[in-house]
Amino acid sequence: MAEFESVWSDLQGVPFEQGYLLAGGAGGIRTRYLRAGHPGAPVLLLLHGSGGHAEAYVRNLAAHAEHFWTWSIDMLGHGFTDKPGHPLEIHHYVEHVMAVVRAIGVERISLSGESLGGWVAARAAVDHPDVIDRLVLNTAGGSQADPEVMQRIIDLSMAAAEDPTWETVQARIKWLMADKSKGYDDLAASRQRIYRQPGFVAAMRDIMALQDPDIRARNLLGPEEYGAITAPTLVLWTSHDPTADVPEGRRIASMIPGARFEVMSGCGHWPQYEDAKTFNRLHLDFLLGR
Repeated sequence: MAEFESVWSDLQGVPFEQGYLLAGGAGGIRTRYLRAGHPGAPVLLLLHGSGGHAEAYVRNLAAHAEHFWTWSIDMLGHGFTDKPGHPLEIHHYVEHVMAVVRAIGVERISLSGESLGGWVAARAAVDHPDVIDRLVLNTAGGSQADPEVMQRIIDLSMAAAEDPTWETVQARIKWLMADKSKGYDDLAASRQRIYRQPGFVAAMRDIMALQDPDIRARNLLGPEEYGAITAPTLVLWTSHDPTADVPEGRRIASMIPGARFEVMSGCGHWPQYEDAKTFNRLHLDFLLGR
């Protein structure tokens, strides 16, 4: 019998905190986080994907907290973080991330993002090279516009937000994963609660702005942007990513000076969850310069 997968089981025994900070000072953005590690350690900030939340990294907090003051946040407009009430483009997310860094009270961080989080992380590394020590782009978006994938993201995300039944939310979670045989019940329950918040349908529409062809076009990253990244970078891809194939990941890496490229087999869009042991090893080897 398959073992039940629980967010709490993943965090059980892990010294972690859940809380909120104000990004941008008084009157700023109330930002939810999961945090583990020691305040004196270097800071690692983890960014989830579109429509996601901090629990994307529940299987990674413990390993990374041994070396970093590790923060996984609900990004702007996502999870239980404040919803600004307008379409969200990459610069809005980057501004929020930088406000979070200032609120934490540090000058430099390592930054790792998955999907939308990778897109935001890459842009942050271009715009704020003085802040980013090391960069990880994990099945990152932002390099292309595939109409079929964009429409699939809209359909699954809006269906889950407009009618957050078990089936619609579970379908959105399963789309992320290579292994479709599992129920991912605890993740689905966590996301269902988020999607049932009053006003979340409008928030999801704002999140989906980057799937609009015109908006996406002005936010995409190309050779000039990737080529301007100066932070040591790991581009991490998977064998079963539903958004882009391995050659696209390799193409991104080829545009970033000196980037390392790794492929994880048997994983979809959430390798940090589906194969946490391998992800944690590759991720920490890179972040620690090993």
